[in-house]
Amino acid sequence: MRDNLRIAERRIYGGYMHLLLPIIYIAFISLGLPDSLLGSAWPVMYQQFGVPLSYAGIITMIIAGGTIVSSLMSGRLTKRFGAGWITAVSVMMTAVALFGFSVSGSMISLCLWAIPYGLGAGAVDAALNNYVALHYAARHMSWLHCFWGVGAAVSPYIMSYCLKRGYSWHYGYRSVAIIQIVLTVMLFVSLPLWKRKSVDDNNGDPSVKALPLLQALKIPGVPFVLITFFSYCALETTAGLWASSYLVKSRGIEAGTAASFASFFYLGITFGRFLCGFVSEKIGDKRLIRYGILLAAAGIVLIGLPAETSALALFGLVLTGLGCAPVYPSIIHATPSNFGRENSQAIIGIQMASAYVGSTFMPPLFGWIADHISIGMYPFYLLFFAILMLIMSECLSKVIVKNKE
Repeated sequence: MRDNLRIAERRIYGGYMHLLLPIIYIAFISLGLPDSLLGSAWPVMYQQFGVPLSYAGIITMIIAGGTIVSSLMSGRLTKRFGAGWITAVSVMMTAVALFGFSVSGSMISLCLWAIPYGLGAGAVDAALNNYVALHYAARHMSWLHCFWGVGAAVSPYIMSYCLKRGYSWHYGYRSVAIIQIVLTVMLFVSLPLWKRKSVDDNNGDPSVKALPLLQALKIPGVPFVLITFFSYCALETTAGLWASSYLVKSRGIEAGTAASFASFFYLGITFGRFLCGFVSEKIGDKRLIRYGILLAAAGIVLIGLPAETSALALFGLVLTGLGCAPVYPSIIHATPSNFGRENSQAIIGIQMASAYVGSTFMPPLFGWIADHISIGMYPFYLLFFAILMLIMSECLSKVIVKNKE
C-alpha cells in the first residue's frame, strides 16, 4: 500500500514537473535578456557620458560582483524560500534595475543600478541550473540555455533598432525592461507550481546540511572545473561585451551595424544549444565540451584574420558562438554525475561564483588593454582563454575517469 502511494505521488509530481517546464524556459529567457545589452549600446553610451571606453568593464564588474555574492548564498536562500520565490524575486530585481538604466543620466547612476542587477542574477542562475540538472534530461539543459540565448540575441536587436532609427539607447533599455516586467508577472503567477516537491527531494530537509566551501574545494576535480568555468565566462563575456567596440574601432564598421553584428555571436550560441539538445545524450557531456572549445577557437582565429570584408569577422563571431554553445550547459549537467547529487547545489553555486569572477575581472582587464595597447588584441585575448579552458577541461575528465575506476 505504501509503495502504491509513493508511485502515485511520483506520477503527480511528474505532472507538475511538466507544467513547470515552460515556466523554467521563460525564466531562462529572462536571464539572457539583459546580458548583451551593455555591449551593444556602449559605443554610444561612453561618448555621451564622456568616459573612457574601458569604463564598460567597471559596470560589468559591479554586476558580476553582485552575482558572486548571491550565487554563493544561493544554496541557503533556495533552501529557505524555494526555487520559485528566488526565481521570481530575482527576475523582478533585474527588471527594476534595467528600468533604472533606462532613466540614468550619469556613469554613477549606472553603477548604482548595476548592484540590484547583479544581486538578482546570481542566486536565480545557480538555483535554476541545479534544479534542472537534478530533475530534467540533458536535452532540456541545452534547450533551456538555448532560450537564454534567445534573450541574449533579442536584446541587441532591440538596441540596434533604436539606435538605427535615431532613438536614444535609453529606449532600448526601457523596451527590454518592459519585457522583463511581463516575464516577472508570469513567474509570480506560477508560484503554486514551484511548491510541489518530489517525495525523494531532500532540498528542504533541514537535516541535510550544505557542503562547506573548503570541503567542496577538496573534492578531486573541483579546482579544474572552477578554472574551466572561469575561462568560459571570461571568454563569453569579453566576446559579447567588446565585439561592437572592436568592430567599430578596429574594423571601421558603423555603430548600429556593429551592434547587430555582435548579436550574431549570441545567435550562434542560441542555435548551437538548440542543435545540442538533439545530440547531447548520444555524444555525451565530455565530448561536447571538447568539440565546442575547439570550434570556438577556430571562430576566434577567423575574427582576427585581416580581411577587407567584414563578412569574415561576422562568420567568426557566429562560429565562436556555436563553439561556446555546449560548454556551459554540459558542465552544469555533468555536475551531479561528476561530484554526486548530494553535493551538486553547493558545487554549482561555487561554479557560478567562479564563472562570475571571470565575468567580473576579465572584461575590465581587456578594457585596460584596449585603452593602453590596442583593441586589436581582442581575438588574441579570447584565444588565450579558449586554450586555458581546453586544458582544464581535459584535466577534469582525467580526474573523473580515475575516480570512477
